[in-house]
Amino acid sequence: MRILPFGDRALLVEVDAAPGPRGGGAAALDAVLALRRRLAASRPDGVVDLVPAARTVLVRVDPAVLPLSAARAWVAAQASATGPGAASRAPREVQLPVVYDGPDLAATAALLGVDAAALVRRHTATSWTVAFTGFAPGFGYLVGDDWPFDVPRLAAPRTSVPAGAVALAGGFTGVYPRATPGGWRLIGTTDAVLFDPDAADPALLAPGATVRFLEAPARPVPVEPARVQRVDGGRTRPLGDPLHPRGEGGGFEVLEPGLRTTVQDLGRPGRAAEGIAVSGALDRAALRAGNRLVGNAEDAAGLEITMGGLRAVARRGLWIAVTGGWGPVRIAGRDVGPWQAMPWPAGALLEVDWLDRGARAYLAVRGGVDARAVAGSRATDTLAGLGPAPLRAGDVVAVGDAAVAPIPPAEPVMAIPPPEDLEIPLAAGPRGDWFTATARAALFDAVWTVTDHADRVGIRLDGPVLDRARDDELPSEPMTPGAVQVPPEGRPVILMADGPVTGGYPVAAVVTDAALDLLAQARPGTRIRFRHARPA
Repeated sequence: MRILPFGDRALLVEVDAAPGPRGGGAAALDAVLALRRRLAASRPDGVVDLVPAARTVLVRVDPAVLPLSAARAWVAAQASATGPGAASRAPREVQLPVVYDGPDLAATAALLGVDAAALVRRHTATSWTVAFTGFAPGFGYLVGDDWPFDVPRLAAPRTSVPAGAVALAGGFTGVYPRATPGGWRLIGTTDAVLFDPDAADPALLAPGATVRFLEAPARPVPVEPARVQRVDGGRTRPLGDPLHPRGEGGGFEVLEPGLRTTVQDLGRPGRAAEGIAVSGALDRAALRAGNRLVGNAEDAAGLEITMGGLRAVARRGLWIAVTGGWGPVRIAGRDVGPWQAMPWPAGALLEVDWLDRGARAYLAVRGGVDARAVAGSRATDTLAGLGPAPLRAGDVVAVGDAAVAPIPPAEPVMAIPPPEDLEIPLAAGPRGDWFTATARAALFDAVWTVTDHADRVGIRLDGPVLDRARDDELPSEPMTPGAVQVPPEGRPVILMADGPVTGGYPVAAVVTDAALDLLAQARPGTRIRFRHARPA
């Protein structure tokens, strides 16, 4: 096995498995699962995530608790151990009833040289194991010891695959937990709840779980009233979400949300193995500072206001602070300063105008924004659809009880606007050797420009093409915020907090964790130069 660098807070362990009776890919997955079991059984304090993928395991740590050097020594000891490893707890056994009515069933069976009934029998007879998760929260990549087929993906992915669709691709089977685009071949449907954000273990198909598919007759699927959701603007809002249009009570009412305003706290760290991204405020330092200014716990939820434009009216007297991006802020028509606690009287209009510098302002309100927690966080994950939907005109935002201290005495604040140009340190990535020496030099020599394709999922950069030294396809690997992926067209994309937890493009380098807050303030047109991060 090789232990590869993955920024300043993670390591990527790549297995080197000899081909077995099921082929090299299956042997690698077996080695990945065995390694993950050994790591989970001996997991020391400071390990934040253990995320398996097709041929790799990501080990993400808190270096204040477990330095990377110590983590590397622990991983090396477990990697050199023999045997399958002992699970830290008995794997979950899951039975999934499936109606084999998928639109691709007959065509897929013919492609594989069998009839549909034989394909269903083989699918139900196989004992499946969840190798890893990714793509969407609760989506598991399942492998079977005696599954003989390698199924090609559709030439043109569907724009929408329904929730509960059972599908095949490559040597895997999987079940879509929510409606999403997808290119796997659909062979059936299940009404099982694959992802329940309110459960202690939200993902039904967690890595290591064993799964049996049971053929079931077609039957109507009952709708549980408690799970009914209303759909607004293409997004779902669970009933009971405290962002009620024209609701009674609450802390303040949104008149205009600006370009995009979301609820954010410090996110969902440590859940990547369940397919759940960390999400949370992109500029964590700004949110923490705002919460301290109004006497909140640092992890209290606030509003992340992209590019400004928020207008809201207080329903009762509140204390607030605005931090992060730089632009005019007014209460009742009067200009007020950023980065300080200030009263927001009942009935007064708050305006966080369009930002002159930076990309994101943060509104902290004493008591915190009281949205429903999903998978342990109130953060809005824009890619996975977790948490409250982005704010709209008419939403009434509830205020909670996250205040833990008095509002500190007012002191002069040396508030500095975000810089127009950024210098961002990069630590080593696991796939730097996939690029030519010229490309590796260009990554640091060039001046990159943030394109219009920049959001909470990722930031696409414009600049020179980074040529690859090798052109083979990379099996899916775990990802982290800050990963500098390079797609085939050769221009980098930096993954942000809502980015996918697995990906198939090589990671040339990784933005250091501390620099992610600075990168959060990059807006279209911002120029970026990269430098080598100093060794820890």
